[in-house]
Amino acid sequence: MRTLLVVEASPRGEHSMSRGLTQRFVEEWKKNNPEGRIVERDLMKTDLPFVNLPWLGAYFTPPEHHTPTMKELLRLSDELVAEILSADDIAIGTPVYNYNVPAVLKAYIDHIVRKGKTLGYAGEGLVHGKKCTILMASGGIYTEGSPIRDRDIATNYLRLILKVIGIENVTVVAGGNAKAVDMGQTTREAFLQKFDSEVVAAAKA
Repeated sequence: MRTLLVVEASPRGEHSMSRGLTQRFVEEWKKNNPEGRIVERDLMKTDLPFVNLPWLGAYFTPPEHHTPTMKELLRLSDELVAEILSADDIAIGTPVYNYNVPAVLKAYIDHIVRKGKTLGYAGEGLVHGKKCTILMASGGIYTEGSPIRDRDIATNYLRLILKVIGIENVTVVAGGNAKAVDMGQTTREAFLQKFDSEVVAAAKA
Protein backbone atom coordinates (compact mmCIF):
# COMPACT_ATOMS: atom_id res chain seq x y z
CA MET A 1 0.00 0.00 0.00
CA ARG A 2 1.49 3.30 -1.10
CA THR A 3 1.51 6.30 1.19
CA LEU A 4 1.20 9.91 0.03
CA LEU A 5 2.40 12.69 2.31
CA VAL A 6 0.71 16.01 1.52
CA VAL A 7 2.46 19.13 2.84
CA GLU A 8 0.52 22.39 2.57
CA ALA A 9 2.12 25.80 3.12
CA SER A 10 -0.48 28.37 2.02
CA PRO A 11 -2.30 30.49 4.63
CA ARG A 12 -5.21 31.22 2.28
CA GLY A 13 -7.35 28.16 2.98
CA GLU A 14 -10.07 27.49 0.40
CA HIS A 15 -8.99 30.59 -1.54
CA SER A 16 -5.48 29.26 -2.06
CA MET A 17 -4.34 28.46 -5.59
CA SER A 18 -1.63 26.05 -4.48
CA ARG A 19 -4.10 24.18 -2.26
CA GLY A 20 -6.42 23.94 -5.24
CA LEU A 21 -3.66 22.35 -7.30
CA THR A 22 -2.82 20.00 -4.45
CA GLN A 23 -6.46 18.97 -4.05
CA ARG A 24 -6.61 18.07 -7.74
CA PHE A 25 -3.37 16.11 -7.44
CA VAL A 26 -4.66 14.14 -4.44
CA GLU A 27 -7.87 13.27 -6.30
CA GLU A 28 -5.85 11.91 -9.22
CA TRP A 29 -3.45 10.08 -6.93
CA LYS A 30 -6.40 8.35 -5.26
CA LYS A 31 -7.62 7.13 -8.65
CA ASN A 32 -4.23 5.59 -9.32
CA ASN A 33 -3.83 4.26 -5.76
CA PRO A 34 -7.33 3.32 -4.54
CA GLU A 35 -5.89 1.41 -1.59
CA GLY A 36 -3.35 4.09 -0.81
CA ARG A 37 -2.97 5.97 2.46
CA ILE A 38 -2.81 9.77 2.67
CA VAL A 39 -1.04 11.65 5.46
CA GLU A 40 -1.83 15.36 5.63
CA ARG A 41 0.59 17.87 7.10
CA ASP A 42 -0.88 21.37 7.06
CA LEU A 43 1.90 23.68 8.14
CA MET A 44 -0.59 26.43 8.94
CA LYS A 45 -2.11 24.14 11.58
CA THR A 46 1.22 22.91 12.90
CA ASP A 47 2.85 24.78 15.76
CA LEU A 48 6.16 24.84 13.95
CA PRO A 49 8.85 26.81 15.78
CA PHE A 50 11.78 28.38 14.02
CA VAL A 51 15.16 26.88 14.78
CA ASN A 52 16.65 28.55 17.87
CA LEU A 53 19.62 28.08 20.20
CA PRO A 54 18.05 25.42 22.49
CA TRP A 55 16.88 23.43 19.45
CA LEU A 56 20.35 23.56 17.91
CA GLY A 57 21.83 22.43 21.21
CA ALA A 58 19.58 19.36 21.12
CA TYR A 59 20.29 18.80 17.42
CA PHE A 60 24.05 18.69 17.90
CA THR A 61 23.92 16.51 21.02
CA PRO A 62 24.24 12.76 20.35
CA PRO A 63 20.86 11.02 20.92
CA GLU A 64 22.24 8.87 23.73
CA HIS A 65 22.96 12.07 25.68
CA HIS A 66 19.61 13.75 25.15
CA THR A 67 17.90 15.08 28.24
CA PRO A 68 14.09 14.93 28.50
CA THR A 69 14.02 18.61 27.55
CA MET A 70 16.10 17.97 24.44
CA LYS A 71 13.87 15.09 23.41
CA GLU A 72 10.84 17.34 23.73
CA LEU A 73 12.51 20.07 21.67
CA LEU A 74 13.09 17.58 18.85
CA ARG A 75 9.79 15.74 19.19
CA LEU A 76 7.96 17.55 16.38
CA SER A 77 11.02 17.42 14.13
CA ASP A 78 11.25 13.66 14.72
CA GLU A 79 7.57 13.35 13.82
CA LEU A 80 8.01 15.30 10.58
CA VAL A 81 11.05 13.23 9.62
CA ALA A 82 9.13 10.01 10.29
CA GLU A 83 6.37 11.19 7.94
CA ILE A 84 8.90 11.78 5.17
CA LEU A 85 10.60 8.43 5.67
CA SER A 86 7.36 6.46 5.73
CA ALA A 87 5.94 8.06 2.56
CA ASP A 88 6.30 6.68 -0.94
CA ASP A 89 5.04 9.85 -2.63
CA ILE A 90 5.23 13.43 -1.40
CA ALA A 91 3.17 16.40 -2.57
CA ILE A 92 4.22 19.89 -1.52
CA GLY A 93 1.71 22.66 -2.14
CA THR A 94 3.15 26.14 -1.79
CA PRO A 95 2.72 29.74 -2.90
CA VAL A 96 5.69 31.88 -3.86
CA TYR A 97 6.43 34.95 -1.77
CA ASN A 98 9.03 37.39 -3.09
CA TYR A 99 10.43 34.71 -5.40
CA ASN A 100 10.95 32.14 -2.65
CA VAL A 101 8.98 29.76 -0.43
CA PRO A 102 6.99 31.05 2.58
CA ALA A 103 8.76 31.20 5.94
CA VAL A 104 6.66 28.34 7.29
CA LEU A 105 7.88 26.01 4.54
CA LYS A 106 11.49 27.06 5.14
CA ALA A 107 10.97 26.29 8.84
CA TYR A 108 9.58 22.87 7.90
CA ILE A 109 12.65 22.18 5.77
CA ASP A 110 14.93 23.15 8.65
CA HIS A 111 13.15 20.52 10.77
CA ILE A 112 13.37 17.67 8.24
CA VAL A 113 16.99 18.10 7.18
CA ARG A 114 18.43 16.09 10.06
CA LYS A 115 21.90 14.63 10.33
CA GLY A 116 21.71 10.90 10.92
CA LYS A 117 18.08 10.72 9.77
CA THR A 118 17.64 12.32 6.35
CA LEU A 119 21.21 13.45 5.84
CA GLY A 120 24.34 11.38 6.36
CA TYR A 121 27.25 12.65 8.44
CA ALA A 122 29.32 12.93 5.26
CA GLY A 123 26.61 15.05 3.64
CA GLU A 124 24.98 12.27 1.63
CA GLY A 125 21.20 12.08 1.27
CA LEU A 126 19.52 9.23 3.12
CA VAL A 127 15.98 9.52 1.72
CA HIS A 128 15.71 7.27 -1.31
CA GLY A 129 12.96 5.73 -3.43
CA LYS A 130 10.59 8.67 -3.00
CA LYS A 131 8.74 10.69 -5.63
CA CYS A 132 7.92 14.33 -4.92
CA THR A 133 5.50 16.62 -6.75
CA ILE A 134 5.70 20.34 -6.08
CA LEU A 135 2.44 22.19 -6.75
CA MET A 136 3.34 25.83 -6.84
CA ALA A 137 1.28 28.98 -7.34
CA SER A 138 3.02 32.24 -8.11
CA GLY A 139 2.04 35.70 -9.22
CA GLY A 140 4.75 35.74 -11.85
CA ILE A 141 5.52 33.24 -14.59
CA TYR A 142 8.98 31.68 -14.30
CA THR A 143 8.82 28.79 -16.76
CA GLU A 144 11.11 28.32 -19.78
CA GLY A 145 11.16 31.39 -22.00
CA SER A 146 10.05 33.82 -19.31
CA PRO A 147 12.06 37.08 -19.15
CA ILE A 148 12.13 36.68 -15.34
CA ARG A 149 13.08 33.02 -15.27
CA ASP A 150 16.24 33.87 -13.32
CA ARG A 151 13.99 34.85 -10.39
CA ASP A 152 12.68 31.31 -9.96
CA ILE A 153 14.39 30.88 -6.61
CA ALA A 154 11.59 28.82 -5.05
CA THR A 155 11.73 25.98 -7.58
CA ASN A 156 15.51 25.84 -7.60
CA TYR A 157 15.68 25.89 -3.81
CA LEU A 158 13.15 23.09 -3.36
CA ARG A 159 14.81 20.93 -6.00
CA LEU A 160 18.18 21.52 -4.36
CA ILE A 161 17.10 20.74 -0.79
CA LEU A 162 15.19 17.63 -1.88
CA LYS A 163 18.27 16.43 -3.76
CA VAL A 164 20.42 17.09 -0.71
CA ILE A 165 18.37 14.64 1.37
CA GLY A 166 18.26 12.13 -1.49
CA ILE A 167 15.02 12.84 -3.38
CA GLU A 168 15.78 13.37 -7.06
CA ASN A 169 12.52 12.22 -8.64
CA VAL A 170 10.85 15.63 -8.54
CA THR A 171 8.06 17.02 -10.73
CA VAL A 172 7.02 20.67 -10.60
CA VAL A 173 3.58 21.90 -11.59
CA ALA A 174 4.21 25.64 -11.91
CA GLY A 175 0.97 27.58 -11.56
CA GLY A 176 2.19 30.93 -12.80
CA ASN A 177 0.14 34.13 -13.11
CA ALA A 178 -2.03 33.25 -10.12
CA LYS A 179 -2.36 36.98 -9.52
CA ALA A 180 -4.85 37.06 -12.41
CA VAL A 181 -7.42 35.52 -10.05
CA ASP A 182 -6.86 38.15 -7.36
CA MET A 183 -7.09 40.88 -10.00
CA GLY A 184 -10.44 39.55 -11.23
CA GLN A 185 -9.11 38.67 -14.68
CA THR A 186 -10.12 35.03 -14.37
CA THR A 187 -11.81 32.72 -11.89
CA ARG A 188 -10.02 30.41 -9.50
CA GLU A 189 -11.60 27.38 -11.17
CA ALA A 190 -10.54 28.50 -14.64
CA PHE A 191 -7.01 29.12 -13.41
CA LEU A 192 -6.74 25.67 -11.82
CA GLN A 193 -8.18 23.94 -14.88
CA LYS A 194 -5.30 25.21 -16.99
CA PHE A 195 -2.98 22.86 -15.12
CA ASP A 196 -5.20 19.77 -15.06
CA SER A 197 -3.16 17.88 -17.68
CA GLU A 198 0.07 18.53 -15.79
CA VAL A 199 -1.50 17.45 -12.52
CA VAL A 200 -2.89 14.25 -14.04
CA ALA A 201 0.48 13.40 -15.57
CA ALA A 202 2.30 14.07 -12.30
CA ALA A 203 -0.08 11.83 -10.34
CA LYS A 204 0.53 8.98 -12.78
CA ALA A 205 4.30 9.26 -13.01
